[in-house]
Amino acid sequence: MSQSDASKKIILKNLGKNIKKLRQQQGLSQEELAFKIDSARNFIGCIERAEKSATIYTLFRIAQALNVKLEVLVKDIDNTD
Repeated sequence: MSQSDASKKIILKNLGKNIKKLRQQQGLSQEELAFKIDSARNFIGCIERAEKSATIYTLFRIAQALNVKLEVLVKDIDNTD
C-alpha cells in the first residue's frame, strides 16, 4: 500500500468514526440517518467502516442531518492516533 493510499484510509476511517460517534450520540440508527439524507442505509455503513468515500455534498447533508457544522465531521480526520 502506498503512502497516499495509507493516508486516504486513515482519513476515511477517522471520518467514519466521527460520523458514527455523532450519529450514536443522537440515538440515530444508520437507517434513520440515511433516510434524513435520502440515501441507503448500507451507504452510511460503508462510510462509517471506511469502505466508501462520500462527496462533499453528501458530507454536508450528513452534517445538516446531525445538526452540526461540516467542520465537526472532519475534525482531526488526518490524525494517525
